[in-house]
Amino acid sequence: MNPKVLLIDDDPTLLEFLKEYLQSERLTVLSAQSGQDGLRLAYHEHPNLIILDVMMPGMDGWEVTARLRELSDVPIILLTGKSSEADKLKGFGLGVDDYVVKPFSFAELLARIHAVLGRIRPADVPRNLCPIGNLILDFDRHELRRGEETIPLTPTEYRVLEVLAQNAGKAVAEFTLVAAIWGANRQEETIAVRRYIWLLRQKLEKDPANPQHLLTVRGYGYRLENNA
Repeated sequence: MNPKVLLIDDDPTLLEFLKEYLQSERLTVLSAQSGQDGLRLAYHEHPNLIILDVMMPGMDGWEVTARLRELSDVPIILLTGKSSEADKLKGFGLGVDDYVVKPFSFAELLARIHAVLGRIRPADVPRNLCPIGNLILDFDRHELRRGEETIPLTPTEYRVLEVLAQNAGKAVAEFTLVAAIWGANRQEETIAVRRYIWLLRQKLEKDPANPQHLLTVRGYGYRLENNA
């Protein structure tokens, strides 16, 4: 589904051309010519991002931003003719995500839109997770959890587990793990990998001496099974 962008600006010509441009870039675009209409659309349509002009008659962009932040953390990009540091600080203080000074190119604004959307995951998009028995490996947060408890991992432990989890159910050769952790040009001893496997088993397994998840594939490497 294409991201939904709400434009709020009292300039109908700018709205028309900007809406056409963003739609050509595979964005779903809504528009409003006043702060009041913009708020109504925001509350009913739940956009992924709002592009908001500061200088509007009646309810200006500062007030719209404050109203939005009372109920939502939707990303906001402010459009303004002012470039002073005080105005930028005011915007960021209200919780905006970016600030574009007029005049601007549509290409610049599009780049800002993609940057903001790339930083902020929509609430309805599931996280990138891998279950391992009663544990969860969260690729996005680089952490291993048991319920609400975070299981501490060193950077190297995490990298070993990440490579195995990305190939869950498949055998991964020891030399593949060496290359993934230390680089293809490094000649680390495979005994170092075995040490990290031992450490991980202490954290993953109920009985590390009889592992159920982090299994040895004799003469080859290791396999992660994410069965309960």
